[in-house]
Amino acid sequence: MMKTASFQKLSNELLKDILDQIESDPERSVSIDRRAYLSVESFRPPSPPLPSRAQDIGNFRLVCRRFAELGIPHQFTRIATRFSIAGFQRLDRICSRNNLAKHTKKFSYLIPFFYVEGRQSYLVKSGSLDIDQCPGREYTEDISHDAGSSLQPLDASYLKKKAGEQKSIIRSGEDVRILKKAMAAFTSLQHVQILRLQNEADRYLLDCIQENGGSAMPLVDLRWMPACTHATRTIGEALFYARSPFSRFSGPMMNPQSALGIKDNVPQSVSALAQRLTCLELHFDDGLNLNEKMRELSSLFRTVFSAARNLNAVHIGFPSRFPLDLRLEDIFHHVHWEKLRAFGIQAWRLEADEIIALARRHSKTLKGLRLRDVQLKEGSMWKDVLAMLRAEMDQLDWVSLRRVDYAVHFDELWSDSIEVPDDPPGGASDSDDEDDFPTHISVQEDEGDSGEDASDEHSDAHTDYGPEADEIALSPDTPASLPFCTCFRNTAGSADDLGDNGQFVVYQQRKMWEKWVVGRCPEHSSS
Repeated sequence: MMKTASFQKLSNELLKDILDQIESDPERSVSIDRRAYLSVESFRPPSPPLPSRAQDIGNFRLVCRRFAELGIPHQFTRIATRFSIAGFQRLDRICSRNNLAKHTKKFSYLIPFFYVEGRQSYLVKSGSLDIDQCPGREYTEDISHDAGSSLQPLDASYLKKKAGEQKSIIRSGEDVRILKKAMAAFTSLQHVQILRLQNEADRYLLDCIQENGGSAMPLVDLRWMPACTHATRTIGEALFYARSPFSRFSGPMMNPQSALGIKDNVPQSVSALAQRLTCLELHFDDGLNLNEKMRELSSLFRTVFSAARNLNAVHIGFPSRFPLDLRLEDIFHHVHWEKLRAFGIQAWRLEADEIIALARRHSKTLKGLRLRDVQLKEGSMWKDVLAMLRAEMDQLDWVSLRRVDYAVHFDELWSDSIEVPDDPPGGASDSDDEDDFPTHISVQEDEGDSGEDASDEHSDAHTDYGPEADEIALSPDTPASLPFCTCFRNTAGSADDLGDNGQFVVYQQRKMWEKWVVGRCPEHSSS
C-alpha cells in the first residue's frame, strides 16, 4: 500500500510559495526610487483580498499551528483601520496580540468626513476639535425632513448614528488610546498613510449640499478639514508617544487648513518625527486661497525639511486645476538631501531656473524626477530644463512630464471652462462590511491620477487627458540601459531640436522629451 507524504514534511519555503498563489506576498513592495512607487505604495488605498482568497488564507491558518504562523504575514503585514468604533475595536484586538502586531509594516488610517453641526459652525482650536461644535447634533434626525425630498433615499437614523459615533470617539479619546497602543505594538512599522474614506451616504449627502448651495442643509454638513486635522494630530501624537520606527509618511488628501492648525501650535514632536523620515509624500486637496495658505506654511516646511536629513523620496503636489504660484524654495528652503533618490512636484507655476537649481543640487543621487502639471512662466523654456537634465543628471533613470505646459497657455485653456473641483491623486474603490453602505476611498483627481498600473508609454490614448491618461506613476517609460539607440539622433540632436516653441506642449512632444532626457545612448554616446 502506497504511503501518502505528509504536508508537515513540506518546507516553509514551499508552503510560502503555495500561499503566494492564493495571495501575493504582502511584504513585496515597489522600490522607493521607482516611478511606480507613488501610486502603488503611497497614494493607492489598501485593496482587501477577494472574499474567496481571504477565506482560503483563513482556512490555511486553521490547519495547524505551523500553518497559522506562516499565514500571519498575509493577513497582518498591511493593516487598514477606519475611524469608527468597529474599526478601533478590531485594531485593539490585533495590537493586543504580539505575534500578529510584530508583522505589521504598513498602517493605513481611513478617515471619513466629519459630520458637523450647521453650515459654518465647525471649529478647530489649538490643534484639536471643539467637540461641542462638531459631530453629533441631537436633531440630526430632522435632516431628511428639513431638506425636503432631495434626501429621501437617506436613512436619517443612519446619519444620526454616524454623527453620534464620531462624537463619542472624540469625546472619549478612544482613538488616541488605541492608536498609541497600536503604534507601540507595531515594532516593525515602516509606512503610515492617512487616506480619506467616503461611502455612498456621504457622497449622496455631499451632492445634495452642492446642488442646493447649502439651503437644504441648515443643520448638518460634511467637512474634511476637521477630520484631516484630527487624524493628523492624533496619529502624530501616537507615533511620537510610541517612538515608532516608521520612516515613510503619505497623505494624498491633506488639507492646507489642517496643516495651518499644526503650524500655529507646533509640537516638539514635529522635528523628532521628521528626523525619522526617509519618504514624505503629500498632496494638498484644496485650491481655495492656496498661495496664501502655503505661504503661511513656509516656516513649517522649513522645520520639517531641515530636520528630515535622511529623505530618499519627496513629493509635494496640489490640485491640477489650481497650480501653486510660489517659488520652489518658499517650500523647500534650499535644503540639500544627500540621499535623495526620487523627487516630485505637481501643479506648480515656476521659472525654469528654479527647477534647474533644485535638480542640480541633487544631481549626484537623483534617479527619478516627477514634474507633473508644472507650468513654466513667461521668459522660461522647457528646452533649457531638459538640456540641463540630460547633460548633468547622470544618475537619472526616469522623468515624468505629464501635462507640463506654459502658464499662459494653461490659463487660456481653462479660462472658459466650467469649474470642476479637484480631488487628490490615487483613485480606487474599497468596501467595508462595518458600514451599511458600500464605501470607497476618495483619492481620485478629475484632471490627474487614477492610480492604475498600465504604463502610459503603452497607452492607446495618445493624450495627456481622459481616463487613459490619468495614471499617476508607472514603471519607468525609459530604462537608462536599452540595447539599442535611445538618443533620438534622427529627431533631436540637441535641445534646440526638441520642437519647444515656448508657447505650449503637446502629448507627443513631452513623451519624446521624457525619453530624450534619459537617453544616454549605448550606440552613439561617447562615454
